[in-house]
Amino acid sequence: MAGILVWVETSEGKIRKITRETAGAGAKLAEKLGVPLGAVLFNGRDLVPELGNLGFSKIYTADGPAFEKYSGEAYAEAFAAAGKQFSADVFLTGATALGRDLSACLAARLDAALAIDVTEILYDAKPLAVIRPVYSGKLLAEVELQGEMKVISLRPNVFPVTEKPAASPEVVPLSLETLSIRAQVRKAIKAAEGVMDVTEAAIVISGGRGTGGPAGFKVIEDLARALGAAVGASRVAVDEGWIEYSHQVGQTGKVVSPVLYIACGISGSTQHFAGMGSSKFIIAINTDSDAPIMGKADFAIVGDLFKVVPVLKEELSKVVK
Repeated sequence: MAGILVWVETSEGKIRKITRETAGAGAKLAEKLGVPLGAVLFNGRDLVPELGNLGFSKIYTADGPAFEKYSGEAYAEAFAAAGKQFSADVFLTGATALGRDLSACLAARLDAALAIDVTEILYDAKPLAVIRPVYSGKLLAEVELQGEMKVISLRPNVFPVTEKPAASPEVVPLSLETLSIRAQVRKAIKAAEGVMDVTEAAIVISGGRGTGGPAGFKVIEDLARALGAAVGASRVAVDEGWIEYSHQVGQTGKVVSPVLYIACGISGSTQHFAGMGSSKFIIAINTDSDAPIMGKADFAIVGDLFKVVPVLKEELSKVVK
C-alpha cells in the first residue's frame, strides 16, 4: 500500500467529529502499514491549522464555486485526483449521509473495492479486511477488500479520536481545470437552528409511538436539553408527521452510536435496532415489558414515559452539569 487519504467533512465551516474519528483510524492503519496519511479539504483552507494534530503529512485543497455545495461528481473527481497525486490506495470517509454518497461515487470512479458503515478495521489482516453489519444489524460480516483500490466509510461514534502533537502538514492546491459536473445543487434546506445532529451526539433520546403525537415529544426535548443530548425518533413517529425525518434513527434513517441511548415509547423493531444497536448503553422506557427493546436494553424501565421521563430529568439534572 502506498498511502491513505481521508475526506475532511465539514459543516458550517467547522470540522465534523466524524472526521477526527476517521483520521484516528487512518493514522492507526497508516502506522501499521508504514505509509503516509493525507487528507482532502474542500473550501476550507482556514481549517488547515486545526487539522495539524490529526497526523496528516499532506492536505490537498480544492477551492472554488464548484465545491461550495456538496456534489458527488465534483468531490469524487477531486478526491480521485488527490489520490493519484498522493499515490493513495485506501480512501476513508465517514458513513454519514454525504460520506456514504461520496464513497460510492469514488469507488465507481476508481473501480475500487467498497465497504460502507464499517465498525471495525482488522489492521493486521492481509488482504485488508473490515467488519460491517449486515441483514439490518442482525449479523456482523468480515469483508476482505480484494481490489487494488479500497474505499471505506466508517460508522460515526465507533472509532476513537486520537490526536497527535500539532504539526504543519504540507498544503497542496488541486488544479481541476477540466472539472465536469452534470448535476448541480441549487439549494440546500437547512435544519432548524440549534438542533443537534443525532449522528454527532454522545447522548440520544428518542421517542416512538408511545409519545402519542407531536406534543408528546415535549418531555423528550426537555430531557434532551437538560442532558445536552440530541432528539431522535422511530420511523412510526416520523411517518405520522410528529417530528421531522432528520431525527429518524434506524435502517431507513440515521445510524447512531452514542455513549447513551434512551428509547422512550419505542417497541424496538429490527429496523430501529439496526440504527442504534451499537450504542454503548441503552435505557428503554416502555409500558410493555415484553417489547423487543426491553430485552436489548442495559436498563429497562416498565412505566408510562410521561411519568418516568420527568423524574429521570430531575434526577439526572442533579449530576449532569
